[in-house]
Amino acid sequence: MSQSIFRWTLLPVVCVLLCFCLQGQQTSPPSSSSRPKSKPTVLPSFGQGTSTDGIYRNVFFGFSYKVPFGWVDRTDRMQNESESGQSAVLIALFERPPEAAGDSINSAIVIAAEKMSSYPGLKSADEYAARVTELTTAKGFKPSGDPQEIVIGAHKLVRADFKREMGSLTMYQSTLAMISKGYIASFTFIGGSEDEVQTLIADLNFGGAAKATAKP
Repeated sequence: MSQSIFRWTLLPVVCVLLCFCLQGQQTSPPSSSSRPKSKPTVLPSFGQGTSTDGIYRNVFFGFSYKVPFGWVDRTDRMQNESESGQSAVLIALFERPPEAAGDSINSAIVIAAEKMSSYPGLKSADEYAARVTELTTAKGFKPSGDPQEIVIGAHKLVRADFKREMGSLTMYQSTLAMISKGYIASFTFIGGSEDEVQTLIADLNFGGAAKATAKP
């Protein structure tokens, strides 16, 4: 299994787990002097989205997302981990600063994209969802049923749902994926309840009503 697959399918999960989402975790963020210096990121064309009046828009993939009011934007920091021209983090948002300890799940939204050529042999979003499932369950999450096709606007995506017990809390994750123009776009939502995750998904819009409907 390639390093690219490991990094990008697990990036939303690992980021949230390492950014102090566990109840009562008291960990100090690394000082600025100890952080490795990164070069400015030059985003590929599919990463050149715009944000106006609380709405992120990506013309390349034809979607928009309504950013929750007051959430913390860590997109720039996570973009520095991408491979320019091959992949990009489009949005990385957290309900509270990842370095701030809390007694609840730190809800998050991570939208990323990368070239299909990073996944030799991959032909469909269903196959991508299967890899997400394999790697996510390896991190202690349990699938909530099988991946299913959903429709948002006129776009079809594959949705995979997971959850993980965190003491008295439960972390819920939904990852949506689609293939477009030779790229894989993934939309990962993490929250403290199924209803919260569904609310976050509802703000994803592909030109029509931002409502996800499961296909019978």
